[in-house]
Amino acid sequence: MKRITLIIILSLSCVFASAQTLVVYYSRTGSNYTADGIVDLKVGNTQVVAEKIQKLTGADIFRLETVKSYALDYYECTREAKEELRTKARPALKSDVDISKYKTIYIGWPCWWGTYPMCVATFLEAHDWSGKVVIPFTTHEGSGFGSSIRDLKAAIPSAEIKKGLSIQGSKVNGADKQIEKFVSENK
Repeated sequence: MKRITLIIILSLSCVFASAQTLVVYYSRTGSNYTADGIVDLKVGNTQVVAEKIQKLTGADIFRLETVKSYALDYYECTREAKEELRTKARPALKSDVDISKYKTIYIGWPCWWGTYPMCVATFLEAHDWSGKVVIPFTTHEGSGFGSSIRDLKAAIPSAEIKKGLSIQGSKVNGADKQIEKFVSENK
Protein backbone atom coordinates (compact mmCIF):
# COMPACT_ATOMS: atom_id res chain seq x y z
CA MET A 1 0.00 0.00 0.00
CA LYS A 2 2.85 2.40 0.84
CA ARG A 3 4.43 1.68 -2.54
CA ILE A 4 1.21 2.49 -4.41
CA THR A 5 0.83 5.72 -2.43
CA LEU A 6 4.41 6.69 -3.23
CA ILE A 7 3.89 5.97 -6.95
CA ILE A 8 0.75 8.11 -6.97
CA ILE A 9 2.52 10.99 -5.19
CA LEU A 10 5.48 10.83 -7.59
CA SER A 11 3.16 10.72 -10.61
CA LEU A 12 1.19 13.72 -9.39
CA SER A 13 4.37 15.68 -8.70
CA CYS A 14 5.55 15.02 -12.27
CA VAL A 15 2.21 16.20 -13.65
CA PHE A 16 2.31 19.31 -11.46
CA ALA A 17 5.92 20.07 -12.43
CA SER A 18 5.25 19.70 -16.15
CA ALA A 19 2.16 21.90 -15.85
CA GLN A 20 4.46 24.67 -14.63
CA THR A 21 6.93 24.23 -17.50
CA LEU A 22 6.81 25.73 -20.98
CA VAL A 23 8.99 25.23 -24.04
CA VAL A 24 9.08 28.31 -26.30
CA TYR A 25 11.05 28.29 -29.52
CA TYR A 26 11.64 29.95 -32.86
CA SER A 27 12.67 27.68 -35.70
CA ARG A 28 13.09 28.14 -39.43
CA THR A 29 12.29 25.82 -42.31
CA GLY A 30 13.51 26.23 -45.87
CA SER A 31 17.10 26.35 -47.03
CA ASN A 32 19.63 26.24 -44.20
CA TYR A 33 23.40 26.18 -44.05
CA THR A 34 25.15 23.01 -42.87
CA ALA A 35 28.71 21.72 -42.98
CA ASP A 36 27.59 19.81 -46.10
CA GLY A 37 26.24 22.91 -47.84
CA ILE A 38 22.75 24.33 -48.16
CA VAL A 39 19.93 21.86 -47.42
CA ASP A 40 16.15 22.23 -47.47
CA LEU A 41 14.55 21.58 -44.08
CA LYS A 42 10.89 20.67 -43.78
CA VAL A 43 11.22 20.91 -39.98
CA GLY A 44 13.66 23.40 -38.50
CA ASN A 45 16.52 22.18 -36.32
CA THR A 46 15.44 24.17 -33.28
CA GLN A 47 11.93 22.72 -33.57
CA VAL A 48 13.41 19.20 -33.49
CA VAL A 49 15.20 20.00 -30.21
CA ALA A 50 12.15 21.80 -28.74
CA GLU A 51 9.88 18.84 -29.44
CA LYS A 52 12.37 16.44 -27.86
CA ILE A 53 12.55 18.63 -24.73
CA GLN A 54 8.75 18.84 -24.62
CA LYS A 55 8.41 15.07 -24.89
CA LEU A 56 10.94 14.49 -22.10
CA THR A 57 9.43 17.06 -19.75
CA GLY A 58 5.72 16.82 -20.53
CA ALA A 59 5.76 20.64 -20.72
CA ASP A 60 3.46 22.83 -22.76
CA ILE A 61 5.02 24.03 -26.01
CA PHE A 62 4.69 27.26 -28.00
CA ARG A 63 6.22 28.15 -31.35
CA LEU A 64 7.11 31.77 -32.09
CA GLU A 65 5.96 32.74 -35.57
CA THR A 66 6.49 36.11 -37.21
CA VAL A 67 3.70 37.95 -39.01
CA LYS A 68 6.04 38.55 -41.94
CA SER A 69 7.81 35.32 -42.84
CA TYR A 70 11.53 35.29 -43.44
CA ALA A 71 12.67 34.40 -46.95
CA LEU A 72 12.93 30.67 -47.66
CA ASP A 73 16.22 31.25 -49.49
CA TYR A 74 19.11 30.95 -47.02
CA TYR A 75 21.13 33.88 -48.35
CA GLU A 76 18.14 36.23 -48.51
CA CYS A 77 17.11 35.21 -44.99
CA THR A 78 20.60 35.97 -43.65
CA ARG A 79 20.42 39.43 -45.23
CA GLU A 80 17.03 40.03 -43.58
CA ALA A 81 18.30 38.78 -40.21
CA LYS A 82 21.42 40.95 -40.40
CA GLU A 83 19.34 44.04 -41.19
CA GLU A 84 16.95 43.31 -38.30
CA LEU A 85 19.90 42.97 -35.93
CA ARG A 86 21.51 46.18 -37.23
CA THR A 87 18.30 48.18 -36.77
CA LYS A 88 17.29 46.41 -33.54
CA ALA A 89 14.00 45.48 -35.19
CA ARG A 90 11.25 43.80 -33.21
CA PRO A 91 9.29 41.74 -35.76
CA ALA A 92 5.62 41.31 -34.91
CA LEU A 93 4.54 37.86 -33.78
CA LYS A 94 1.39 36.09 -35.00
CA SER A 95 0.40 35.12 -31.46
CA ASP A 96 1.65 35.06 -27.91
CA VAL A 97 1.43 32.86 -24.84
CA ASP A 98 0.71 33.89 -21.26
CA ILE A 99 3.84 32.93 -19.33
CA SER A 100 2.48 33.99 -15.93
CA LYS A 101 1.39 30.45 -15.03
CA TYR A 102 4.82 28.93 -15.73
CA LYS A 103 7.76 28.79 -13.36
CA THR A 104 10.25 27.18 -15.73
CA ILE A 105 10.60 28.18 -19.37
CA TYR A 106 12.90 26.50 -21.86
CA ILE A 107 13.52 28.93 -24.69
CA GLY A 108 15.25 28.05 -27.94
CA TRP A 109 16.41 29.66 -31.15
CA PRO A 110 18.81 29.24 -34.04
CA CYS A 111 21.92 31.39 -33.57
CA TRP A 112 21.77 34.15 -36.20
CA TRP A 113 24.64 36.60 -36.53
CA GLY A 114 25.95 35.57 -33.14
CA THR A 115 22.72 35.95 -31.14
CA TYR A 116 19.04 35.05 -31.14
CA PRO A 117 16.72 36.21 -33.95
CA MET A 118 15.06 39.55 -33.29
CA CYS A 119 11.64 37.89 -33.09
CA VAL A 120 12.90 36.26 -29.87
CA ALA A 121 13.68 39.77 -28.56
CA THR A 122 10.08 40.73 -29.39
CA PHE A 123 8.85 37.87 -27.21
CA LEU A 124 11.28 38.52 -24.37
CA GLU A 125 10.36 42.20 -24.14
CA ALA A 126 6.61 41.46 -24.06
CA HIS A 127 6.71 39.61 -20.71
CA ASP A 128 7.50 39.95 -17.04
CA TRP A 129 10.26 37.45 -16.25
CA SER A 130 10.37 38.05 -12.49
CA GLY A 131 10.74 34.76 -10.63
CA LYS A 132 11.05 32.69 -13.82
CA VAL A 133 13.69 30.03 -14.37
CA VAL A 134 14.84 30.26 -17.98
CA ILE A 135 16.69 27.38 -19.63
CA PRO A 136 18.06 28.38 -23.05
CA PHE A 137 18.92 26.16 -25.99
CA THR A 138 20.22 26.94 -29.45
CA THR A 139 21.07 25.31 -32.74
CA HIS A 140 23.94 26.55 -34.86
CA GLU A 141 26.51 25.47 -37.43
CA GLY A 142 29.63 26.47 -35.54
CA SER A 143 28.95 29.61 -33.50
CA GLY A 144 27.47 27.99 -30.42
CA PHE A 145 25.52 30.54 -28.40
CA GLY A 146 27.62 33.44 -29.68
CA SER A 147 26.63 36.42 -27.52
CA SER A 148 23.03 35.27 -27.08
CA ILE A 149 23.38 34.24 -23.42
CA ARG A 150 24.82 37.65 -22.54
CA ASP A 151 22.04 39.26 -24.60
CA LEU A 152 19.42 37.09 -22.87
CA LYS A 153 20.66 38.08 -19.42
CA ALA A 154 20.55 41.76 -20.40
CA ALA A 155 17.04 41.42 -21.85
CA ILE A 156 15.49 39.61 -18.88
CA PRO A 157 17.60 40.44 -15.81
CA SER A 158 14.84 39.48 -13.38
CA ALA A 159 14.92 35.82 -14.51
CA GLU A 160 17.21 33.09 -13.24
CA ILE A 161 19.01 31.87 -16.35
CA LYS A 162 20.39 28.35 -16.17
CA LYS A 163 23.20 26.83 -18.21
CA GLY A 164 22.03 26.26 -21.76
CA LEU A 165 22.32 23.62 -24.45
CA SER A 166 24.03 24.33 -27.76
CA ILE A 167 23.70 21.75 -30.55
CA GLN A 168 25.01 21.84 -34.08
CA GLY A 169 21.89 22.03 -36.22
CA SER A 170 22.91 19.34 -38.67
CA LYS A 171 23.37 16.94 -35.72
CA VAL A 172 20.05 17.42 -33.89
CA ASN A 173 18.58 14.12 -35.03
CA GLY A 174 21.41 12.24 -33.33
CA ALA A 175 21.48 14.35 -30.16
CA ASP A 176 18.96 12.43 -28.06
CA LYS A 177 21.41 11.50 -25.29
CA GLN A 178 22.74 15.07 -25.11
CA ILE A 179 19.18 16.44 -24.86
CA GLU A 180 18.19 13.83 -22.25
CA LYS A 181 21.21 14.76 -20.12
CA PHE A 182 20.39 18.47 -20.47
CA VAL A 183 16.79 17.93 -19.35
CA SER A 184 17.76 15.67 -16.44
CA GLU A 185 20.28 18.28 -15.21
CA ASN A 186 17.53 20.91 -15.18
CA LYS A 187 14.83 19.07 -13.22
